[in-house]
Amino acid sequence: MARIRKRSIQLSKLCSFACCRSSSQDEHAQIGQKGYSRVVYCNEPDSQEQIRLRYRGNYVSTTKYTAVNFLPKSLFEQFRRVANIYFLVVACVSFSPLAPYSAPSIILPLVVVVGATMAKEGVEDWRRNLQDIEANNRKVEVYDKSSCSFRQTKWKDLRVGDLVKVCKDEYFPADLLLLSSSYEDVVCYVETMNLDGETNLKLKHALNVTSFYSSAESLKEFRAVIKCEDPNEHLYSFIGTLYFDCQQYSLSPQQILLRDSKLKNTEYIFGVVIFTGHDTKVMQNATDPPSKRTKIERRMDRIIYVLFSTLILVSFIGSLFFGIETNNDLSGGNYTRWYLRPDKTTVFFDPRRPAVAAFLHCLTGLMLYGYLIPISLYVSIEICKVLQSIFINQDQAMYDEEMDRPAHARTSNLNEELGQVHTILSDKTGTLTCNSMEFVKCSIAGTLYGRGMTEVEIALARKRGEQLTEQAPIDASESKKSFKGFNFRDERIMDGKWVSEPQRDVIQKFFRVLATCHTAVPEVMGPDEIMYEAESPDEAAFVIAAREVGFEFFARNQTSIKLRELDPTSGIRVDRVYELLHVLEFSSARKRMSVIVKNPENQLLLLAKGADSVIFERLSKEGRAYEERTKEHIEKYSEAGLRTMAVAYRELDNDEYKTWEQEFLKAKTSVSADRDVLMDELACQIERDLILLGATAVEDKLQKGVPGCIDKLARAGIGIWVLTGDKRGTAINIGYACSLLRHGMKQIVITLELPEILAQEKEGDKEAIAEASLNSIKLQILKAKSQVTEESSTEFGLIIDGKSLTYAMDKNLVNSFMDLAMRCATVICCRSSPKQKAVITRLVKSVTGRTTLAIGDGANDVGMLQEADIGVGISGVEGMQAVMASDFAIAQFRFLERLLLVHGHWCYRRISMMICYFFYKNITFGFTLFWFEAYTSFSGQPAYNDWYMSCYNVFFTSLPVIALGVFDQDVSARLCLKHPLLYQEGVRNILFNWPRILGWMFNGLLSSIIIYFLTTNSITGPAFRKDGQVADYSVLGVTMYTCVVWTVNCQMALSINYFTWIQHLFIWGSIAFWYIFLVVYGSIPSTLSTTAYKVLVEACAPSILYWLTTLLVVIAALLPLLSYRAFQIRFRPMEHDRIQIQRRRPESTEYDATQRRLSESSEARTSSELPSEVRIRIDNLKASSKRKN
Repeated sequence: MARIRKRSIQLSKLCSFACCRSSSQDEHAQIGQKGYSRVVYCNEPDSQEQIRLRYRGNYVSTTKYTAVNFLPKSLFEQFRRVANIYFLVVACVSFSPLAPYSAPSIILPLVVVVGATMAKEGVEDWRRNLQDIEANNRKVEVYDKSSCSFRQTKWKDLRVGDLVKVCKDEYFPADLLLLSSSYEDVVCYVETMNLDGETNLKLKHALNVTSFYSSAESLKEFRAVIKCEDPNEHLYSFIGTLYFDCQQYSLSPQQILLRDSKLKNTEYIFGVVIFTGHDTKVMQNATDPPSKRTKIERRMDRIIYVLFSTLILVSFIGSLFFGIETNNDLSGGNYTRWYLRPDKTTVFFDPRRPAVAAFLHCLTGLMLYGYLIPISLYVSIEICKVLQSIFINQDQAMYDEEMDRPAHARTSNLNEELGQVHTILSDKTGTLTCNSMEFVKCSIAGTLYGRGMTEVEIALARKRGEQLTEQAPIDASESKKSFKGFNFRDERIMDGKWVSEPQRDVIQKFFRVLATCHTAVPEVMGPDEIMYEAESPDEAAFVIAAREVGFEFFARNQTSIKLRELDPTSGIRVDRVYELLHVLEFSSARKRMSVIVKNPENQLLLLAKGADSVIFERLSKEGRAYEERTKEHIEKYSEAGLRTMAVAYRELDNDEYKTWEQEFLKAKTSVSADRDVLMDELACQIERDLILLGATAVEDKLQKGVPGCIDKLARAGIGIWVLTGDKRGTAINIGYACSLLRHGMKQIVITLELPEILAQEKEGDKEAIAEASLNSIKLQILKAKSQVTEESSTEFGLIIDGKSLTYAMDKNLVNSFMDLAMRCATVICCRSSPKQKAVITRLVKSVTGRTTLAIGDGANDVGMLQEADIGVGISGVEGMQAVMASDFAIAQFRFLERLLLVHGHWCYRRISMMICYFFYKNITFGFTLFWFEAYTSFSGQPAYNDWYMSCYNVFFTSLPVIALGVFDQDVSARLCLKHPLLYQEGVRNILFNWPRILGWMFNGLLSSIIIYFLTTNSITGPAFRKDGQVADYSVLGVTMYTCVVWTVNCQMALSINYFTWIQHLFIWGSIAFWYIFLVVYGSIPSTLSTTAYKVLVEACAPSILYWLTTLLVVIAALLPLLSYRAFQIRFRPMEHDRIQIQRRRPESTEYDATQRRLSESSEARTSSELPSEVRIRIDNLKASSKRKN
């Protein structure tokens, strides 16, 4: 595409393609003030003036740590956790005589746990550092004044003021001011995917005054000063002034090339470095995403506090009894326990100061019972979540072959939250639909063009029970070659036949507008093959449609657009050049786009396209000839689920245009704060008295599997809200097509399109309109609430538009509105803005107190994704900005079904069971210490060897619980999808509610009682060894510890539903490792192994009593859980229990009948326990399913 540069070409004064010099100094008033103080001396980075400013270099670091601060900062992060602080204090106190065990035995586990987490963070940060090193050492060509040539240097060595040369497909090393390019009209094309995720190319252009600096020789004399805004995060704005050759020129974002964007379709550019390193806009935007914590994590913190309270309580009880016993040691001047020699004891056991002894014993107890607090819980959960995320990423069922994109868990912190989603808030375009726009129909001069029926039209006709008049769907294209973006069939205007139509002049103008009014860039791929780079799929579809009808857009530059058209008179294709004067670009606020061109006949024309509501209000009296019929057609297109846009034009008077242009350029080159407002006002002045030509209709098809996915999610009891900018009719019909609105569901429509409100709007009294609108919405909400209450057995769908939503979110109405919305199975908010999407998400999250999930694909969904508990980004056509702001990324909406119902359910169950089991095993172990201390008069003597206690959480019970958190499945993925009601276990949080948590804690307490008392009563009386010796302290400790290890690991085996070889290895391997440890540790000299010296080999292993006691105690300790589970499965089965029973059911008829009755009664009981809105939803879905069958 490169062309030979023409030195004489002058730039036109286009709105979107040029910036012209300011007409007065006043318009630069902001420059030099606070926030606008940056000064750049172009091509003079070594000047004293530039050096004195001391701007940052271009070295960039995205790491959290440095080599210097890693240790202190990482330690600070670790000891922000309450449990770690506790163990640190205990480790410090363990060097004192207060400690009931040796210091190394408590320090080593703490070092292992904290060290593992620090190592994980260190590895992650090192990877970021490697990426930084790669980026900082990239090469770029920098201008050397001494040799008048460019030399290569590293990115990190760039300085403010340097001149650089960037070639095709290279990234910009810093924020640059574009001076010139390889094109004659000094434009260049930029891809900004790394900044905003957009894949469409952006057009940038240089100022006319710098366009001649196109060679290394010419740059030698280039000197200029730039004064501009200070570094900030605003990607799409820039205010600055170029001082050059005693003149000043205003700068805009069109001349700025941002770091990490890429040069495309341009051989090279020359630029000046303005912002470097962390001053660049991309780095200013590099902020941490909002911190999100799961409900399970928050509850886990409260459980830790409960355990701390328990720790303090048992320590206090122990110290109280110890104080009483110590005080009783001295009675009437006599020592009752004289054999303990209390007359020659330390302060810790002094009967003369029992209160002091009791206080010191309380401190000892706080350390001794510290095993109630699971030291390895946090690191174990982190390991499990990372492995769960890997399984999500590698799930082939969520891999999209067409786009070559797998699912991606961008954070592992929210895995279990996926299993507790109560409400889904979804965008429509690009999320439920493909965002791959296809031009399918149009209305020109009041005549409908385009054959076939859309998916929504077919679904709507079936809903109404109507006979389909056009059986062929639009997809059933005949022999004509199809193009992406074009799926239009109509023999009346295709293949040049439009010239025979009665309104051929209007048709010609209509398609000329589509071929001209845009910012697309043509790229010639070969003979008769042109591709278009457009800013949106809609725009590309319009240009392709115009080409296929006979108006081919094939070239553009800053000053002209070239079309190849069919001449209706001669019947041959001719090239026509339209001089491009101004582009008034599209924005979400303007909802329209216009261009001002001069055609070959020397006529000044304003060509416009935009939302029908905006275009219709700007029509002239003479331009409304087709208004009524076009409105009818637009309504019909909306019902068919099509996106519509009105097309119009006007011919401009030359004097009017010149007057307007002077004012517009004055406003445009202003550097004042209200520049954008002035430009919008002036654009409105010229965009009036339009003549309507017609309307376009493009189809954004539903993604594959969307109806089935939504139906399955609804059957799982999940509420679904759709937040879209479409019209009400379009949104409703899309709702029916994708099963959001179902047969038998009653609609509640809240709107301000009422006669009384429209009458108020005509009068123009804003206060009266606002008051009337608020009262109308209030009455509609109250009426709807009473209807929902009276018809409690009916399923409702709520539809509200953005204007009504503004009033519904009034502080006096918002609670009533949210109460109504929560009672409805589906809520559709149409015509909603991005800000409203975020506000609604926040309201749903705060009002329900349940987990919310937002899903979207575009930049306008970012606020919603960040506001929700879980943000899911669709990596679709609109780029990657939503994905970059999300917690999870998927390629298609239908994958949400598996992400929630399978991975969400599994992760919730795994993490819940894992945490409960952690508390169970620690309470079991910790309370055996308490019972032993009570047995020893609360002396502070631990029941076990120091290293037994240290290794308990780290080696003998940690791996099985990690295996549970990673691999366990109560039911298979197929059954999770077959029985979506199983998902309610997470929504209702029945696996991690307080009764279940306390139940596990009680089970731990019960296990500790059984283990301690059965063990002590079994081995302390009779002879333990063959030589007649009884069990001593070391034997009792080993036997009791063996029973604990066996019991907690066998409890794990009973809790696991899905065994793999890994679970078997970890569970039985942990038990075997205990015996190996005893042998190895016991073989160490007794000075180190103390009570463990050869205790297994010489004392326990040869004794049959040891093995019988272990067997008896373990069976007895497992009986409570076995009994409870047997009772629960028989009389109070959970949803997964019923599914497992059905899966394992024998073929016996009698047994089948019994189990069927059991299943039905259980289902009825479970259903009665569900929230009322969920029961209604499920009943209606079942009824709908029966009707379909």
